[in-house]
Amino acid sequence: MNIKRNIIFALETRKKEEKPIIENVPIRMRVIFAGKRIEFTTGYRIDAAKWDSEKQKVKNGCTNKLKQNASEINSNLLRYYTEIQDTFKEFEVKEIIPTPSQVKLAFNKKHKQSSSSASCEDKLSSIPLFHAFDEFHTECSIQNNWSVSTKRRFLSLKRLLKDFDENVSFESLDEDKLNEFFDYLQNVKDFRNATIMKEIKQLKWFLRWSVKKGYNENQTFTRYNPKLKNIQKKVIFLTWKELNQLREYKIPQAKSYLERIRDVFLFCCFTGLRHSDAFNLKRSDIKNNHIEITTLKTSDSLVIELNNQSKAILDKYKNVVFEGDRALPVISNQRMNDYLKELAELAEINEPVRETYYKGNQRIDEVTPKYALLGTHAGRRTFICNALSLGIAPQVVMKWTGHSDYKAMKPYIDIADEVKVNAMDKFNQL
Repeated sequence: MNIKRNIIFALETRKKEEKPIIENVPIRMRVIFAGKRIEFTTGYRIDAAKWDSEKQKVKNGCTNKLKQNASEINSNLLRYYTEIQDTFKEFEVKEIIPTPSQVKLAFNKKHKQSSSSASCEDKLSSIPLFHAFDEFHTECSIQNNWSVSTKRRFLSLKRLLKDFDENVSFESLDEDKLNEFFDYLQNVKDFRNATIMKEIKQLKWFLRWSVKKGYNENQTFTRYNPKLKNIQKKVIFLTWKELNQLREYKIPQAKSYLERIRDVFLFCCFTGLRHSDAFNLKRSDIKNNHIEITTLKTSDSLVIELNNQSKAILDKYKNVVFEGDRALPVISNQRMNDYLKELAELAEINEPVRETYYKGNQRIDEVTPKYALLGTHAGRRTFICNALSLGIAPQVVMKWTGHSDYKAMKPYIDIADEVKVNAMDKFNQL
């Protein structure tokens, strides 16, 4: 029996990428037989310019970022080729047409690997943790359409890991090492409990990905669940009184640049849009009495009816030309946050807000004027809280905001209930 097969070594390509990666690209072994295809990662990487696609090997005299030279890499690629050929020959002797799973299992045994770790992403040699992290960041940011802030959060996690231990590896991340990292975040970085839990959650995301890719066999992290006291973060929003106070405030001539900041923020307060969606709102998205958008963060298709306030803001700028045919004068999120605090301070949005958080077992209470806590997302929160306090059904509000479950709306519903109680209490003052 002869099993026809084609064995190819090639650089990895990803369909979802707008621009192909040309540096430090994974080398894959592709096996095609009986109309089936299996792909293995070899564990080696090389720049595209150093790869000879015709000869399916690294160009002579070249090295990769790990200082592995062409001779070493090509020698191992040849060994993998020989071993996959031997794997098929064994099936031929037994006169068996194998399934892809049988081929992978037999091939992995030749590398003395556990069959439980075999997958289409089989790892044939180790990869350093931080090299894997770079691949994770590139791949997931494309596949999951990460925002700029999400990309920054994961790069921050990488810096934390390097500062903690620049030689940390997948194998070293046992329970003791994870506890050391936890202690580092708590006592060296002096992070709040909520921040620590976010960093641990992000680390677990990366480690789950590394297991799926076949780069990591250490799954201690799946059982690692440290307990920390935490409290739900306070929802910062403007009451109807504060909203009108901000809207009616007369901006000084010297501060005229704040007018557009106010208009964009108020538009979010009256539509529930995130900053990113207000930024991307095009004139073509505006219909007679509503706007139609596909949200940037969650890709939800939303129809949001316009009210008198949101219409007035759109009408104000309908004859003003903005880059990309945008409908509103929206600037970057960070700059708008800074200007919004300045505007709110001038408008005396200064109600004291007590925030409570934990560091370890220590409870800390901080009182801050509301203007210092305002950001662009407060516009969306203001819309939700005030809509619910007006008695609009949560299911209707969720249609406008794109929230998919009641759990995400519960903090806002609790606030609306509190507003109703306070309103009823006014009868007692008569």
